[in-house]
This record gives sequence, C-alpha cells and structure tokens, in this order.
Amino acid sequence: MKRKGFPERTGSRPSTTPTNPHTQLDQNPEELVARELARRVFALPDVEERPSAISVPGAQALWLRNEVPTGPQEAFMIGREFAHIHPLPDGSMHAALPPELAEEAREKGWAEQHPIARMGYISPNVVMIYAPRHAGEIEIVAGLVTESYRYLEGVEANPFMHERVERRDGAQDQ
Repeated sequence: MKRKGFPERTGSRPSTTPTNPHTQLDQNPEELVARELARRVFALPDVEERPSAISVPGAQALWLRNEVPTGPQEAFMIGREFAHIHPLPDGSMHAALPPELAEEAREKGWAEQHPIARMGYISPNVVMIYAPRHAGEIEIVAGLVTESYRYLEGVEANPFMHERVERRDGAQDQ
C-alpha cells in the first residue's frame, strides 16, 4: 500500500552498526535539527519524556502515560515506551511502527529493521528511523513517530494525510 505524501528518501542510506547498540554512524543531524525533532515528538498528547529503559545512556524515550488505554502490545518496545531518540552525535530513533508502515519506511529508505527484531527477540515492526539530515526531513521523521503514537492508541496508520494532531502545548501540527 503506497501513500502519496510519503516520499522516497534521497541519497544513500546511512551506515549503522549491525548489532546492539544499534547506532547511526554518519549522515547525522545538526543540533538544531535534532532539537526541533525532539520538540515536535515530545509535544504529542499524553506522552511523557523519560530516559529510555532499553537504549544507550542519554537516549530520551517517548512513554505513553499510564492512564491512557492502549492498542496492540506490538506498538511498544518495553513497558509503555514506543520510541526513543539516541543522543547526539547519532540522532536516530527506534520506534514500533504499524507493520505495513515499517515495511514501507524500509522500502523508501527512511528506516531499517532493528537487528534484535531480525533475530526475533522483539516485534518485527521495531525499526531504526534514520535521523533527519536537515530541517526539510523533520516532517517525515516526526510523521513516522506520530504514526507510531497512533498505532499504540489502536488507530489505523494514515501517515502524511495532513490530519491535524493537537499537541500538549495547545498548538496544532499538520
């Protein structure tokens, strides 16, 4: 299933490590790009920013608040952690995407399957989303994280259809 607004990523894929810690080694973001991505994803409703329970030291996780009902278990990596951002200089993320979207993100060059998922130890829909290389890629990467968030709420994936998502700060993202 192809989505009109979800473009192919241009250029080559970044180099990554083949095992844990699963790290992006090149094509890393500038600090301002990484901060803007974090600002956008941590503004999703009912999301708490916490240290990751499964990633490298310094990784900041997106956790769904305890009082919010959830969708499928495969939407989470551990507990209520559904995504995390690796500290700079890396800047990549791991997230549990809806299975069809995880496949499409890999096909279009935005993600790769987590090596532990390839081994069958975690859900196969857990991927590394490559760090945005510049401000123009923030929307795509933030859109993938938003779809991870929608998946954990049990909402069918519909990325990049320009639906408005109300943020905790009261603003709206498109």
